[in-house]
Amino acid sequence: MAWTILKKTAFYALVVFIVVVAVFPFYYAILTSFKSGTDLFRVTYWPTGFSLENYVKVLNTGSFPQNLLNSVFIATVTVLGALFLAVTASFALSRVRFRGRGTLLMVILGVSMFPQIAVLAGLFELIRFLGIYNTPWALIFSYTIFTLPFTVWVLTTFMRDLPIEIEEAAIVDGATPWVIITRVFMPLMWPALVTTGLLAFIGAWNEFLFALTFTSSNATRTVPVAISMLSGGSEHEIPWGNIMAASVIVTIPLVALVLIFQRKIISGLTAGGVKG
Repeated sequence: MAWTILKKTAFYALVVFIVVVAVFPFYYAILTSFKSGTDLFRVTYWPTGFSLENYVKVLNTGSFPQNLLNSVFIATVTVLGALFLAVTASFALSRVRFRGRGTLLMVILGVSMFPQIAVLAGLFELIRFLGIYNTPWALIFSYTIFTLPFTVWVLTTFMRDLPIEIEEAAIVDGATPWVIITRVFMPLMWPALVTTGLLAFIGAWNEFLFALTFTSSNATRTVPVAISMLSGGSEHEIPWGNIMAASVIVTIPLVALVLIFQRKIISGLTAGGVKG
């Protein structure tokens, strides 16, 4: 009995420790974002004041609001395009029998293993050739390329586990492949779609290297690059309050999306894990 209580206590203590370590950086960023003046350089772990000065400066100075809209547009279009292509590809890879299907899946998985820096130069030349440099479409194009392997692999695995009887019944009723995808499979795939879509959105929202390389003006930059541009010359010139305020503004949408879709995310991550 004592051993069971000790194990439970150790388990919950570990959970509390992990939560504190994960949440504390964001908590301290919120705390710092409400400081101003010399208070920024005082280490405190509890609120000592409340000032919206940093938020006002971030939202009214420079092009940060435009950068925020750029990130929303780019991440949203990337997710929609990647999910559309991934759903159609996963149907072919999971339901259509053709030679080399397994090899193609392994190639798709292998593509996702290449780091961004390995393809940066080639992708830069391709984007310049297409004439989309310094436009949102350059980032949408590059983000979709890196998002597709993950979404295709996950949705293919999920669709492969769907009962074949459902598809056969739809075929008997005269349904075309497109109708089967949109009317039969997609309503059953919402947990997987939400999970992969949200992870793709987070990836596009937080991406820095491509956003820095493929954009050159403040009007087309995304928020990660915009935040990096807030830094001053020396350590004492860095506007820490503004950076923390911008970081909080950028993080809140992601936290809100996770909280809204948490049930779908859990269902999508655990789908196929238990076989009856």
